[in-house]
Amino acid sequence: MTPLADILAGAARTGGGFTTAVPADWMQGRTAYGGLSAALALQAALEAEADLPPLRSAQIAFIGPLAGAVTVTATKLRRGRNAAFLQSDVVSEAGLGLRATFVFMAPLASALAHDMAPRAPVPPPAPDAELYTGPEDFFTGNFNFRDHREGTGPAEWLRWARLRASAGIHPFVELMAIGDALPPAAFKLIEERRTPLSSLNWQINFQTAEPRTTDGWWLLHAAADTAHHGYSTQRMAIWNAAGEPVAEAMQGVAIFG
Repeated sequence: MTPLADILAGAARTGGGFTTAVPADWMQGRTAYGGLSAALALQAALEAEADLPPLRSAQIAFIGPLAGAVTVTATKLRRGRNAAFLQSDVVSEAGLGLRATFVFMAPLASALAHDMAPRAPVPPPAPDAELYTGPEDFFTGNFNFRDHREGTGPAEWLRWARLRASAGIHPFVELMAIGDALPPAAFKLIEERRTPLSSLNWQINFQTAEPRTTDGWWLLHAAADTAHHGYSTQRMAIWNAAGEPVAEAMQGVAIFG
């Protein structure tokens, strides 16, 4: 297992970002795990601009495979009094693999106080709960998981997840690394489990400026309402261990078969 903090600490900083290598235990097939690539992109953005306000939104395009040595660069698109827009690219020998736009925004005084977001439907795992950790040569080996199957639909996941090593990383970088850890929800509909799927994009909006949880646990949810013609779109959510809403997201998925 290679902790994410070690990957970031060992990166060689450049004028606009850094270079590093994707370890074998963070790969999923021929490309890096998307959550890792997104986390690297966010880290570059955080380092590119001083005193950024909290992250509010991320738009991520998974453009191509990323493997081996990667170069991560961040560029300021615009910064105003309250909000900052930054773009990050992750490139490997195969070319541009990921492009992300991050929106950072400071809290503003407001007369609105509306919160109808659903709370987590299940409690976090008990200390003695049986957990799943993937093989050491696959990205899931960096996580502990606990699935909940009762009450879920035919194309729906509900899974508690935590990084086995989360110390020393920014809380939003941790969330980017964890937030894409579910298989596509449409995967549950496929009888031939070797059918390849690939995330195309990821739009995630954060509902808190200060994400925190207990014992590293975050509850992940994904549900696909449609899956046809080789494409599925899914709704996603993240809660903390107290059941509080942390993020809402959507993702498009290509299904090759």
